[in-house]
Amino acid sequence: MKRFIPLALLFAFVGATAQAQDVPAEYQQVLTTLAKSGDYKANVLKVNIPRNDLNVTVANVKTPTPFGFGGWVAMTKGTGAANVMMGDLVLTEDEVNPVMSALLDNGLEVTALHNHFFWEQPRIFYMHVHGQGTPADLARKLKPAIDLIGKGSSPSAVPPAAPSAAPSAKMDTAKLAQIVGTEGEQSGEVYKITIGRDDLKLTEMGAPINARMGLNTWAAFVGTNENAAIAGDVAMVASEVTPVLKALRKNGLDVVAIHHHMTGTQPTVFFLHYWGTGPADKLATGFKAALAELGKPSAATPTHH
Repeated sequence: MKRFIPLALLFAFVGATAQAQDVPAEYQQVLTTLAKSGDYKANVLKVNIPRNDLNVTVANVKTPTPFGFGGWVAMTKGTGAANVMMGDLVLTEDEVNPVMSALLDNGLEVTALHNHFFWEQPRIFYMHVHGQGTPADLARKLKPAIDLIGKGSSPSAVPPAAPSAAPSAKMDTAKLAQIVGTEGEQSGEVYKITIGRDDLKLTEMGAPINARMGLNTWAAFVGTNENAAIAGDVAMVASEVTPVLKALRKNGLDVVAIHHHMTGTQPTVFFLHYWGTGPADKLATGFKAALAELGKPSAATPTHH
């Protein structure tokens, strides 16, 4: 399973689409309609909606956009001509209800609204969206909501932070990958490891719900070897929730949210967001302990009461 890191808008949209030669024409039109960049891999179009307009701190730690503020929507073919769309929009408090109304008024579903962090400034919320239809119809329904993101004045936004001093030493990302057992990708200051749940065979309307559609576990690291921060998301079936919680807490990582991203899937998948600070290798060890609780034979099939 290919791993995916939400990309910053590093180039103009026209340049992005000109280079995206492998994107099918119907998906190319989605990028044009939404005026966003994206990529096409594993039969999934992923559209990037990063919040580069925000300057976020978490517990007074300056956090760049790839650390957890890269919104997205993804589309893949389902049964017949229909496509299945899922996404995760990153919103400030004042954007939540206008964006939700725009989605609902245009025939799309909102399947979850929650936080990923504590003590962040400005307050950030994550809205999961769902829809079915042709790519052109989904893009048309999405556009009014997407156009609201980052366009208005946000009373909860903070002025741009002064540039921080260069880290005394970069993180040893090779060591982090060795501890976790999976290589990650570097995006600016952030090193992110993403792991799919290939053991869970989820489909909707015949469309496989895979890592690029949001069924994944990840950890993002920022900082130095001695003083780092971690944030991430763990995808779990019901019987894995308590073991993962215990593993994270035993390793000093804070749990900040437990919720669903999708409705109507079998088995039901729960997502857990966590956060922590400390030496980078210690944080990676805590993440690895949580990973070790996933996919065990006793947890592969949800329990029934």
